[in-house]
Amino acid sequence: MAKVKIFSTKNCHGCETVKAFLTKHHIKFQTIDVSEDAQALTEMIERTGQMKVPVTEIDGELFIGAAISDIAAKLGI
Repeated sequence: MAKVKIFSTKNCHGCETVKAFLTKHHIKFQTIDVSEDAQALTEMIERTGQMKVPVTEIDGELFIGAAISDIAAKLGI
């Protein structure tokens, strides 16, 4: 099973879209709210070079934005 993390914020439409997609397909994921976790925000910025959310990490690979088709392909959905 893939290890999935979503770096997100409250009231982020794209974040909710990704979470709903993963939930629909019974994919477990960890949510990290970067508006409340400064260390996670710093990590996300260092790894992506930007502050845009959502950032979805699947087995170490990063997907920026609500990249549903890319996320689906990575998960084999």
